[in-house]
Amino acid sequence: MENQSTSSKSIMLNYGLMLGIATIIVSVANYAFGNAYQPHWSVNLISIILMITFISLGIKKVKESNGGFLKLGQALKTGVGIALISGILGIIYFLLFVNFVDPTFFETIANIQEQAWIDANMTDEQIEGAKAMMAKFSGPGITSAFMLAFTLFMGFIVSLVAGLVMKRAEE
Repeated sequence: MENQSTSSKSIMLNYGLMLGIATIIVSVANYAFGNAYQPHWSVNLISIILMITFISLGIKKVKESNGGFLKLGQALKTGVGIALISGILGIIYFLLFVNFVDPTFFETIANIQEQAWIDANMTDEQIEGAKAMMAKFSGPGITSAFMLAFTLFMGFIVSLVAGLVMKRAEE
């Protein structure tokens, strides 16, 4: 049983690292194409496909290492573990990006958003209120927390679906 636990941990680590690196590559490519502030919808689609793929492959690997058997709890643990490792890598990349590569990232995002509000014909009072609210929820710390929470939530959903599809109990 301890061998299975170690195997499960190594699977989470391996697939989490692969997912994290793949996601970072997508982010770097997005930045290189000049879309860091307003990414194309396809970037989100690619990220979701990567998450579904790596979590599903990780869960499948756990099933194979258990002789073809898989409990839903194992699938959830594996998938959320993969998402956690990937999310931590993503946060490390994000923090490096906003502190060293583009230190004006949050300021630029705020300016783009303010222009969008102006284009939407919002009043000055509405814009000031929205800017105050945005200031509360922007910054590396709160953004990192939201990123991790979203990654774990998506990892849970993907794991749940994949686990329900792949589960097979011993009789």
